[in-house]
Amino acid sequence: MGETVDIETLLDARPEPARSALRRLHHLILETATATPGVGKIEQGVRWGQPSYLTSTGSTIRIDALKGARNRYALYVHCQTDLLASFRDIYGDALTYEGKRALVFDAAEPIDEEVVARCIALALTYRSRKRARVGANARA
Repeated sequence: MGETVDIETLLDARPEPARSALRRLHHLILETATATPGVGKIEQGVRWGQPSYLTSTGSTIRIDALKGARNRYALYVHCQTDLLASFRDIYGDALTYEGKRALVFDAAEPIDEEVVARCIALALTYRSRKRARVGANARA
């Protein structure tokens, strides 16, 4: 996946206070992948200069600090999925959204790790859930 760069080195290059928040989000992604049934092996890499996480069962997740906003950071999903719409339907105003592609956070505010982990799990199982829906529709 993308360039060969150590994720830790990439995160080290991000400004504080987003750096610490991104490190926690990185670990939350890996913890959620391990704890979520059906998630395939996580491939970590770099896409568009951002730490990225991909599994055969889901959609790519990327994380990064927002340019020009030292205290803001984001979790990105593929904009051609319905993931952000699903997050909005489930969590409404509990999260901050950027269009069809990102959840945006403020490093000065604690995140609701349970909610964010659920969003991560939905992203990491996106493909397998989509295949199951398509298969169910074909049988109907």
